[in-house]
Parts: sequence; C-alpha cells; structure tokens
Amino acid sequence: MWFTWANLLTTVRLALAVPCAMAVVSGDWPLAAALFALAVITDLLDGPLARRLNHASPVGGLFDHATDALFVTFALGALATAGYLTWALPCLVAAAFIQYALDSRALAGKHLRTSYLGRMNGIAYFFAAGIPIVKEGLALPWPSAALIQGLAWVLVVTSIVSMGDRARAWLLRSE
Repeated sequence: MWFTWANLLTTVRLALAVPCAMAVVSGDWPLAAALFALAVITDLLDGPLARRLNHASPVGGLFDHATDALFVTFALGALATAGYLTWALPCLVAAAFIQYALDSRALAGKHLRTSYLGRMNGIAYFFAAGIPIVKEGLALPWPSAALIQGLAWVLVVTSIVSMGDRARAWLLRSE
C-alpha cells in the first residue's frame, strides 16, 4: 500500500531535504527554518496518520525512517559545510541508518528493529539540525556555537556506541 496520506506526508519531507540544505548553505536562514519546521510537522503527523487509517506497514516505516535519515543527513551536511558542526556527524547518521536498515532486514519487508539509544539518537539528530537552523532563522543569540558543536560531538560518540552495540548484537545472533 504505497499511495497513502501518510506516505504523501513523508514524500513532502523528502522533497524538502535539498531545498532546506540549500537554504542553509546559501545563508537564507528564515527559509531554512520554515522548511525545517514543515519537515518536523510532516514527521510528527505521518506515523499517527498511518496508524489511524490502518495504513502502517514495514515498507512505510522504512520509507519514513529513510526519509528522516536523508533529511537530517542533508541538513547536518549543510551545517557542516557552513562550519557549524563536524562532518563526522552527517557521515555517521548515514552509516547508522544503512546499518539499521540492513540489520533489521527491513528491505525484506520485516518490521524495523529499534534500540533505545538508536531511537534517542534519531530524535537528537533532528535537534542537532534544528537548533542552529532555528537559532539563525530567528536571529537568536543563544545557544552558542560551542554548545552546538558540543552537542554534535556528543551525537558522534553516541552514534558510534549505538552502531557498535548493533554490530555486537548482530554478531551474537550469527553465532
């Protein structure tokens, strides 16, 4: 069941990834903040809508998670290009999603297997992208660049830990 209202919302978020990243790189912060806010709204609505209309599926879940990963990877990559945070973070977000999709066998239509740390990282990736975008879009004096960079480095560490834990679990299942 591909053509659902929930998947339409997810598709909107997917379509916003490149324009939001381009707005960040070009320094059009109000536009970047508006596009980011629209992406967050679609993310908050697509899952509940799919469940309410009984359209939730493993493929829809994978599409949602892949779109989230792509959106935040592009946004974080744009912020890295603009000097707000380390390039390690968007690279790890992409690698962690690939590992997650392969490990959970979501490509075979299985339900996604989540971990607490992975879920918290996924939420925190949106915050790591959103904080500097909204800060600049609204011309706020806080948080400082050092705090934003510190958050990015904490997420680098927690992403590595989460990926290591997922790899360890996979190895233990393989024995």
